Amino acid sequence: MHNHSLIVLFVNRNPFIVSIKIKQRKKKVEKKKKRKDMEKLRFVLVLLALCLSTSLVKGGDPTLFFEWKVSYGTISPLGVPQQVILINDKFPGPIINGTSNNNVVVNVFNQLDEPFLFTWNGVQQRKNSWQEGTLGTNCPIPPGSNFTYQFQVKDQIGSFFYYPTTALHRAAGGYGGISVHSRALIPVPYDVNPADEFFVLVSDWYTKSHTQLKKFLDSGRSMGRPEGVIINGKSGKGDGKDEPMFSMTPGKTYRYRFCNVGMKDSINVRIQGHTMKLVEIEGSHTVQNMYDSLDVHLGQCMSVLVTADKDPKDYFLVASTRFTKEPHTATATIRYTNGKGPASPELPKAPVGWAWSLNQFRSFRWNLTASAARPNPQGSYHYGQINITRTIKLVNTAGQVDGKLRYALNGVSHENPTTPIKLAEYYGVADKVFKYDLMKDDYELPAGKAEEKITLAPNVVNATYRNFVEIIFENHEKSVQSFHLAGYSFFAVAVEPGKWTPEKRRNYNLLDAVSRNTIQVYPNSWAAIMTTLDNAGLWNLRSNSVERQYLGQQLYFSVLSPKRDLKDEYNMPDNDVLCGIIKDMPLPKPYSV
Repeated sequence: MHNHSLIVLFVNRNPFIVSIKIKQRKKKVEKKKKRKDMEKLRFVLVLLALCLSTSLVKGGDPTLFFEWKVSYGTISPLGVPQQVILINDKFPGPIINGTSNNNVVVNVFNQLDEPFLFTWNGVQQRKNSWQEGTLGTNCPIPPGSNFTYQFQVKDQIGSFFYYPTTALHRAAGGYGGISVHSRALIPVPYDVNPADEFFVLVSDWYTKSHTQLKKFLDSGRSMGRPEGVIINGKSGKGDGKDEPMFSMTPGKTYRYRFCNVGMKDSINVRIQGHTMKLVEIEGSHTVQNMYDSLDVHLGQCMSVLVTADKDPKDYFLVASTRFTKEPHTATATIRYTNGKGPASPELPKAPVGWAWSLNQFRSFRWNLTASAARPNPQGSYHYGQINITRTIKLVNTAGQVDGKLRYALNGVSHENPTTPIKLAEYYGVADKVFKYDLMKDDYELPAGKAEEKITLAPNVVNATYRNFVEIIFENHEKSVQSFHLAGYSFFAVAVEPGKWTPEKRRNYNLLDAVSRNTIQVYPNSWAAIMTTLDNAGLWNLRSNSVERQYLGQQLYFSVLSPKRDLKDEYNMPDNDVLCGIIKDMPLPKPYSV
């Protein structure tokens, strides 16, 4: 029976021989091995191309390499087993931990059963909106395929995160943190170097599957309220039996990076018995005020320093929803090394009302003397002295189209065309895919109305390269809104109750407003931001509410350089996925220097 060319089986004592062609078996094994070797070879070739490239890998800056397998798995973030998106079998996904000007290469293998994309929330992708990973800039990665993202965190430091932009995948997880440290030659404005740092990804969470939630939205109804809150994928029972998520040594100082990666709610974070020193918001060093708790609105990130100067025992890190009738709360345990005793069951309470939150926003200030990614102080950029060349007022509304729920900006509810907007522009077929400027810069709701007729179409604003723009967000609704602008950081110069008028500019902070990428707008209030459109490409401005974003509350700024050369914008990558009407078209003439 050791003859490997056959197996003898007995059925009713009548022997028969089933020939096994070992060669075929060997061929299968060799074929599988060959496929794996080809995958590795493809990855190596991509890395080699990157190393030889002068357009993406800059001046010998270090490169970080990642290989991610995106798959489904079953876990129970709120105690109910459900399907989530894992990255290398982890939820949340791996942390990208880098330094200013690092090059980042992420080879993504899509092992889901539907197309998939990542976006890198807060990474500015200088001259490189090809890597932005939204449905306006990229064709999704098909199931069973891979795509390699290649970008540089050019002149940036800070706390950011990545997440899926396809379908409603964000409701299934697939997110993770991005930390970008200052280069060694740039002084960091801290009294003490942190002994360690921890990413704290807080999120509201649904027990319904992402496919079920998508069906709700596609049928014209809301997703409803989330069922709970999670911290780094876990809810925490708060009964003293949870394993510690973080550990601190008495006398040491630690950096906690908070990001609200949720779908609907603002979240307040606090640490039992400890104060937090705010040091950074979305890539900017801040004036280092002390806080008992912090409101982190949808899509926002901030980092704090916490010193382990209390009795050595366990303490709870608490995250709870804000501005909801029934707040949801999650806890994570912080354990002092050699500590004795459980955390107190009495949790610190969250603040009440949005007036408190508004006052906290006003206390955030840019650290004018600190250096961020470059040696020069942040305050050397005098944004308040630049003339405004364009003002765009955006009013968020909700309404119905053909009996189905939609959300809009200035009456236009964005729809993603089958050919991504960026590719349509690059191939010179924009006129066949969308129209520019369907939305007006200055929009007024009819008196006494909270909604108006909504137009369904790709919402693309034709913007002028290097213009200094003022964007006003006006919220006439009863819930807090949050918006993100890709490709840039902006100065959040004001958030105020009421309606915006030009006279309100007198109240702007034109000296030390924080430079960031996300802004909240309170009910029946407005917010004003300013930025220079100095990054050529196609950039998404979106609601951070997953429901609102999916149902149209977003737009794209098309910022084209008139020169169309490599000094301003990179060419389309050779490995870009093609789809829509440009799929079989000849490649356009590339940009040159």
